[in-house]
Order: sequence, then structure tokens, then C-alpha cells
Amino acid sequence: MQLHAEIVTVHTRHPFIIARGGQSEYQVVWVRLVDKDGAEGWGEASPSKYYGETADTVMVALQRFAPVLADADAWSIDAIEREIEKAMRWNAAARCAVSAALHDLAARRLGVPLWKLWGLDAQATPLSSFTIGIAPDVATLRARVREAAHYPLLKIKLGSSWDRDVLRIVREEAPRAQLRVDANAAWTPKQALGMLDVLNEVGVDMLEQPLPPQDLAGLRFVRERSNIPVVADESCLVASDIPKLEGIVDGVNIKLAKCGSLREALRMIAVARAHGMRVMCGCMIETTLGIAAAAHFSPLLDDADLDGAALLSDDPFDGPGIPDGRVTLGDRPGLGVVRRGG
Repeated sequence: MQLHAEIVTVHTRHPFIIARGGQSEYQVVWVRLVDKDGAEGWGEASPSKYYGETADTVMVALQRFAPVLADADAWSIDAIEREIEKAMRWNAAARCAVSAALHDLAARRLGVPLWKLWGLDAQATPLSSFTIGIAPDVATLRARVREAAHYPLLKIKLGSSWDRDVLRIVREEAPRAQLRVDANAAWTPKQALGMLDVLNEVGVDMLEQPLPPQDLAGLRFVRERSNIPVVADESCLVASDIPKLEGIVDGVNIKLAKCGSLREALRMIAVARAHGMRVMCGCMIETTLGIAAAAHFSPLLDDADLDGAALLSDDPFDGPGIPDGRVTLGDRPGLGVVRRGG
């Protein structure tokens, strides 16, 4: 197989700000695998500086993967994933782009969407949350919540100096919406406990990663005192992280850009289920191509946060998405993604 990669620059409709900062312009990497018969599979890397990746590091990693793919049997996905991890470890976003392209290629060859190849039910997809990032002022926050009025489930980014006000303003503007919050590891245990009254007041039903990733004792402390389910994101990267989180959190948030492959995501789902945990899948700022890879296994999830492409103003791809809040899959083969206008 030949590996082709192209950096694509995309922009969010509004600056996407979380507790660690944010921006409006993002670079993702579009990966195409072309087999010797001309068949293609597509994937996307959505790198995060938090995990040590940029579009440039992805391109370097892909150069290391190319020789592994050159003589590989495209059907041997499991073996290929092991070999590219040996070629260059840790670069999860880069590896996940190759994994997605291999799965896309296999399902395209068979003429079926990936969800069907996996034996899943496209009607069993969950609702996805739509994220309201940290806003600079009250007027902007109110406008963004009103703009998202057609989404029944909102995720509110917290970790600013006015978290309590943010929650009350969002509830005023979205009185019927289901609300979840994500502090992106910005709080201390004391701050998290201090927020529980307002979280309950506005009806929040999930608290995602309130504390720094390594503070497992703090997460247990908060969870034991919270009637709101606590879900780990930054504390959980791969399947082997899950057993140590049993009894500490109620669930885990899988992201392909953290775990490195679709097969690892499926392993994480199985391990989380074996430990009686709630299973969620989230995303980075991604195009529809990146979101599609996770969307196809969404029938296996309890919760989804697959809004990365919905936040963009210039998504270059068309395919699975969350047009009215629920993850929607189609019947196109593979990941079901095509270029807009192409």
C-alpha cells in the first residue's frame, strides 16, 4: 500500500476555549491508503499538543509507518497496528489515522458501511452532546447557547473564574436541555465539592474529568461525595488504564486520538463493560472524516460527544454526523465519507 498524507486547515465557528486555552484554527491530517489495485481507504489524525502531537509530528510519524504499510496485506489490520506501534510509539493520533484508513479500505472493498461489517445496529446510536466552550462574556455565552438550541444535550466547558454563573446562564437559555459539564482537569477536590450544589441546582447529569489526570485519590474522594456520575477523560488513554479506575470513577471517555486505533477503542469498550463502567466516546476538533471513525462504533456506547465537525465553519467532508443531536450513520461503504463538492 502507498500512504498519502495532506495537512488540512480548518476553523471553528467560534474560538473554542477550554480550561487549558484554545483557538479558532486547527490542523488535521488527511490520510489516504492506496492498495496496489487502486482501492483506497481514508483516515484522519487530529493531533493534540496536550498529548505531544502536532500536524508536523503526525507527518513525521506517517513517514515512519509508510515502509510497514508498503508490503503489508491490507486485510491484516491487527498485525499492521502492532507493527506501526513498534515503528513509532505514543503517536496516537497518527496511528489512529492509519487504523481508520485500514478499516475504511476493508469495508469499502466489501461494499458495506463499517457499522454493518461490525454487525452493529445503525438505529441504536446514542445522542451526542454539543459543546459550549468557555466564553469571554455573558452576552457571547447567551448567544452561543441560543445558537445551539436544536441540540437536546449540551456539554459545558468549565474551569474559568465564573463557572457558577456560566451554569445558571446556560440553564436560563436552555431550560429543557440535558446538561453535562467538563472541567478538563482544572479543579481541585475542594473546588469540585464546592461546585456540587450548583451542578445539582441546574440539573447536570455528568461530571467529566474534574481533577488532574494523576489525582486518582482525589477523583475517588469526589465520586464518593457526588450523586452525579463522574467520568474520566484525561485519566484514561488506553484499555490498560481502565482496571485501576474501577471504584474511582463511574465511566471512561474514549478518544481515538488518545488510544491510537479503532481496535483499541473496541478493546476499551469491552474492558470498561467488564468492570461495570459507563462507556463514552469523545473527540477533538475534527472534520467529519475523523468523527466518522468513532461514529461507526457508537451503537456500543452509553454516551457520545462527537461534535468536533459540528463546531467547524469549513468542514471539507460529508458523512456521518449529529445533525439533530443523535449520531447518524449512512449506507455508504466504509466510513461513508466523501469530499464536499467532489
